[in-house]
Amino acid sequence: MINKIFNNSLIFIFFFISACSSIPKNTSNSCSIFNERYLWYKHTKKTEQKWGTPIYIQLAIIKMESDFDWLAKPKRQKIFKVIPYKRPSSSFGYSQAVKGTWEQYKKETGNKLATRARFKDSVDFIGWYTNKTETILKISKKDAFRQYLAYHEGWGNFKYYKKNKKVIGLAKKVEKQSNIYKKQLLKCSDNLNKNKYIIF
Repeated sequence: MINKIFNNSLIFIFFFISACSSIPKNTSNSCSIFNERYLWYKHTKKTEQKWGTPIYIQLAIIKMESDFDWLAKPKRQKIFKVIPYKRPSSSFGYSQAVKGTWEQYKKETGNKLATRARFKDSVDFIGWYTNKTETILKISKKDAFRQYLAYHEGWGNFKYYKKNKKVIGLAKKVEKQSNIYKKQLLKCSDNLNKNKYIIF
């Protein structure tokens, strides 16, 4: 009897974790994302209120960085195009934050238990980062294009972005996606806000 209860508990935990961590079916639609993951809406809303970073820009950065895959990592480099080698960076999780910047975030915010595989912490990190970008580089938190350039290149290397056509192309995609998310949210934000008392 005890073994049966234990096994059933393990199955429940497995499916609960899978449901919370699986990638939304349509990551290009903000309303669809939040209909599947309402708690994510609460987290992005809290980040917007705390840091001033619009929800649509938070989503657009995550869309570009990991496409909402909580375990995302950079692809391994290959020797002779065949033999797997080390990864090009320590980027990980929804936000693809590198270890050093993540540790800085935890230290400055006091969020010592934050993990890059948790959506709540990832969007708070993005809010913190974009807020520092506005302070350091004077870039508005509503400027998806330039905010992403600073996010991708780092505050110190931002001034060299014009030499990198690839990252400019990525930033344009983020800007376009953020505008799409913004328009979508106008259609469903009222319904999402009506559910503000829902915990899960």
